[in-house]
Amino acid sequence: MLDPKVLRGKREFSAVYNKGKSAAGRYVVVFYKKNGLEHNRLGFLASKKVGNAVARNRARRLMKESVRTDIDIKVQGYDIIFIARNTIEGRKKQDITKSLRATIGRTELSGKDPSEIRSEKEKVKKRK
Repeated sequence: MLDPKVLRGKREFSAVYNKGKSAAGRYVVVFYKKNGLEHNRLGFLASKKVGNAVARNRARRLMKESVRTDIDIKVQGYDIIFIARNTIEGRKKQDITKSLRATIGRTELSGKDPSEIRSEKEKVKKRK
């Protein structure tokens, strides 16, 4: 039986890309969208820009393991896609975990109020 907590199919991925929100980190980009379910559904991607099949599979495995063991997604009911950037190649799990924590911390997935996230973005823009 298929795991209901995994995103499958072009339609599900396209819905998250087109109607969802995103946040980018050094090694990972996170797309997310509410799904109306009581649980999160996850997808992990690594494009050919990351490298050959071995490098892509390693990137996906590292992201999955980081999310499974170290990342606490405080809210439920989201479709979440983690996309490896080409800078992920050759990195260790600790680097990816740090990047994922920082990226998720800037989103609603961290349990923060959306207005709180917007105000943080405005503060960053003012500094620049």
